[in-house]
Amino acid sequence: MPVMRPLAHVVFALCVLALAGCAIPARMDVSPAKTPDSAGLVDIRTLVPDMDLDIRYAGRNNFTGAIVDGYGAPRCYLLEPAAKAIQRAETALRSQGYRLRIFDCYRPARAVRAFVAWANSPDESTKARFYPALDKRALLGEYISPTSGHSRGATIDLTLMRCGAPGSCAPLDMGTDFDFFDTLANTDSPRVTPGQRANRDRLRDAMRQAGLRNYPMEWWHFTLDPEPAPKTFFDVPIE
Repeated sequence: MPVMRPLAHVVFALCVLALAGCAIPARMDVSPAKTPDSAGLVDIRTLVPDMDLDIRYAGRNNFTGAIVDGYGAPRCYLLEPAAKAIQRAETALRSQGYRLRIFDCYRPARAVRAFVAWANSPDESTKARFYPALDKRALLGEYISPTSGHSRGATIDLTLMRCGAPGSCAPLDMGTDFDFFDTLANTDSPRVTPGQRANRDRLRDAMRQAGLRNYPMEWWHFTLDPEPAPKTFFDVPIE
């Protein structure tokens, strides 16, 4: 899920409170790139051919309940430095009997716009699973914003799996599903069990060692530190 810049947060909140259509002022550089190659985006499976992918927005198993605009295929693209960091993390984890499962990588800007449109729609078919304690309108600003760090190509959403026999890996219990809109998803939430907290800590430590920092509001969300292109957003469709 996207993280909002302070100024954009204020402006967007005012737009929501006014219940009126309101243009968000220009605040980002959108790359003219039309293809992954021209954007410098690398398919993670060129580095890790058997990387476990569960790209949620390329199917209906996500908070919108639909395939999201821009996700024409379940692929994971990242800028090369971020992709290599994930490769390092995966290699280290495999030696310890673990693997990563990836939910989302680079996210086209058009997909972020689709999230905002969904948040403004009356559809609440996914409420029980993804935001049971919140009014849908409360998702705007706090959880869903008009820009996302994922669109800069160095942010990734993932979880950790424990592996037994070859080819037999199962996701660890993290206390919530991916994209659960609640403070229970905060990485250091005091509401999770000791075992769930240990699993979150193991994932965060593995990512930190590979050079990625966690977004404290979401246990699954990590960004390469420093970002390779902190001011450039991409809108290349995933195909």
